[in-house]
Amino acid sequence: MLMDILKKIIFGKPLKSDEIETEKMPVWKGLPILSSDALSSVAYGTEQILLALSVAGTVAFSYSLPIALAIIALIFILVLSYRQVIDAYPNGGGAYMVAKENLGMVWGRLTGVSLLIDYTLTVAVSVSAGVQAITSAIPTAVPYIVEIALLLVWLMVWLNLRGTSESGAVFSIPTYFFIFLILLLIGKGSWDLTFGAHHGIPLQSTFPPAVPAGLSLFVLLRAFSSGCSAVTGIEAISDAVPHFKTPSQANAKKTLLMLGILLSFIFGGITILAVAYHVAPDPKGHTSVLSMITEMTFGRGILYYLTQIATMLILTLAANTSFNGFPILASIMAQDKNFPRMFANRGDRLAYNYGIITLGILASILLIVFRGKTDSLIPLYAIGVFLSFTLAQTGLMRRWLKNKTSGWHRRLFINGLGAVVSFTVFVIFGITKFDEGAWIVIILIPILLWVITKIYRHYEDVADELRISLEDEMPQQEMLIIVPVAGIHRVVAHSISYAKSLTPNVVAFCIAFSDEEEKRMEEKWDKWSPGIRLIVFKSRYRTIVKPLCEFIERIHLHVQYKQKIMVLLPEFITNKWWHNFLHNQYAKKIRNKLLAKYDVIVATVPYHLHK
Repeated sequence: MLMDILKKIIFGKPLKSDEIETEKMPVWKGLPILSSDALSSVAYGTEQILLALSVAGTVAFSYSLPIALAIIALIFILVLSYRQVIDAYPNGGGAYMVAKENLGMVWGRLTGVSLLIDYTLTVAVSVSAGVQAITSAIPTAVPYIVEIALLLVWLMVWLNLRGTSESGAVFSIPTYFFIFLILLLIGKGSWDLTFGAHHGIPLQSTFPPAVPAGLSLFVLLRAFSSGCSAVTGIEAISDAVPHFKTPSQANAKKTLLMLGILLSFIFGGITILAVAYHVAPDPKGHTSVLSMITEMTFGRGILYYLTQIATMLILTLAANTSFNGFPILASIMAQDKNFPRMFANRGDRLAYNYGIITLGILASILLIVFRGKTDSLIPLYAIGVFLSFTLAQTGLMRRWLKNKTSGWHRRLFINGLGAVVSFTVFVIFGITKFDEGAWIVIILIPILLWVITKIYRHYEDVADELRISLEDEMPQQEMLIIVPVAGIHRVVAHSISYAKSLTPNVVAFCIAFSDEEEKRMEEKWDKWSPGIRLIVFKSRYRTIVKPLCEFIERIHLHVQYKQKIMVLLPEFITNKWWHNFLHNQYAKKIRNKLLAKYDVIVATVPYHLHK
């Protein structure tokens, strides 16, 4: 089949279920796949701090250093905390599993909703920041920001639908290329500041003896919350522990530690260079702070353009963290009946196709609504993930207090500190970013929580209604089959023959639009004599579905309660696809109407046409 060939070319050949081990990640693949979100945040984390401080003037930019140090401390607290999540829940699920098992299902759902929102925003923010890196180097691309962003999102969807193994191999090269160039940038910038071209800019002179006018505690907290976008993505590794190669637990912890060290060093280094070079963010948002630092360090030569390309790639690939985290979390929640069940299923390439495609659609909507502007999306970002951080740490605290295993005091202290810090950041973020758009997420979280609660209750109601006891006898029901006919031909004969093989209680039902048509059909039926009764309804208003419904209602009034009605619809299976539009339209209307309104069985008897 042509479609099967195209599917193999585009997405790759299907994988067997027992090949899932080949799709698992070693550490060298896990770092780019699950850490690109956090690593890429250095491209805009420092810039967001400077933008928040800019209301107090450029002299306030020196305060970005202590803010960066506070964020680095937060990174290490979260790394230590999530290493304990990995130890406690090596089967994955991260914060969702911790909250669900230790705080209850309601808090688990709240954590899951918060993370799903954050994953969606991560894609939108990362891609929009990646496009900003392109427009920094190529200003003529500015009018096409949204189009470029959407192209990058769906490129990510396609790569992830091909499976983790292939996407990991593709994503690892640009991620390591970015790490190399940023470390080279920090090294070259530090050398220049100490011995080279920029020697003589004393960092200590950037700390004013007095607080600048306009710099309030609110501004500092706002800058801190903006910079905290750098810590999002840390939780993704704990969600995906089973996707690491054996020993998965040790490999996940190793990857998380590597991420913490790299992120802290790079984020701190970029902030130091920004302060030392006296870089001010572009108010129009067309040129990034990282682009300015790169130009001052490397000049506008080959290394500048390579760094911009690498930044664009890592920011785009940062979305890949979400394309792994969102489908995995949605799958786990679906298994718990907190999400539509199709999200729990793997596709031909062992990827969670429904989760990947849904994330692509949601991120595309955000990029279109916010016109691909990073500054507009950032206020919505991170509030969900800090709520999940808080609930995860609180859940682990309760676990240690309940179990009191060896070393529980140390674990309790780490998670308690993590919970307090995460909740503080969550509150700061909610207050300082509320009027900039955080209110959208604050309102959206309870709405989605209500939705998935309704989903859970629906699945529970269905399970209660379908549940049977193994001690119960098999129910016995008589069957009455109605075969709607519009004439006498091979399809009708085929359908009646099949109906009679199931039960002797078969009637044919025909609709006539005139007395002459009714008489003609009855005469032909008597002559054909198929061995079943024909019932002809005359439709005064030339309707097809309504007379059949009335007939079924009359039967329901007279038949015994044990008798079940089946409507058996004859249906053509055409030889060419476009022939479908020429047949079976009434059959579809009848099926939809009956299934929606009556407790009847509706089945079709296919008849394949060969011409």
